Amino acid sequence: MKLMRRGDEYIILADGAILMSSRMHGSEEALATFACQRARTVKQPSVLIGGLGMGFTLRATLDLLPPHATVVVAELVPAVVEWNRGPLGPLAGHPLKDRRVRVETSDVAVALNSRPGQFDAVLLDVDNGPSAVTASKNSGLYDNRGIAAARAALKMEGVLAVWAAQEDRKFEQRLRHARFDVQVQRVRGRLKKGGPRHTIFLSHKSSRWGI
Repeated sequence: MKLMRRGDEYIILADGAILMSSRMHGSEEALATFACQRARTVKQPSVLIGGLGMGFTLRATLDLLPPHATVVVAELVPAVVEWNRGPLGPLAGHPLKDRRVRVETSDVAVALNSRPGQFDAVLLDVDNGPSAVTASKNSGLYDNRGIAAARAALKMEGVLAVWAAQEDRKFEQRLRHARFDVQVQRVRGRLKKGGPRHTIFLSHKSSRWGI
């Protein structure tokens, strides 16, 4: 992965292809808005974000949550963390400096598997979603085993929110098969300013399904 600057725009490249741009982050912010609708009403919510990106999802999450929240950020690529502590920091108001944030430079799957029943919300913005492009092992987050791990990491009534570059009916079916109540939202990359549409899968761990 490589960070480039073009005027006032920052771009992260993966194998020479544009993975993300600082000019298009509306859908990342929408991911946090949808995911934290319930968590923001909890006194001490615990939230896991898989994938730091340029910090926009983290910033939106922090803006929604109360003062005593805990937000764990799992980012696999150390350089991405350093970029957010350096040149990318001002873009989202230096979210890594917030005392509620704990950064883990590791695979988000590790956080999911090691914290059963801990999170009020899990936000996954890893690669391009279920259609992974930068690391084939990322696809394990979105198969039946990965979905089961995410469900196990959630508290009852918790929410799994997944950002994706496009719709994926098979992934939606896997979520339903895993006993999630699922909604699919389509949002623009720049929200009111247009841009391509992205998909957010919202999966609710409802008590009607039992444990």
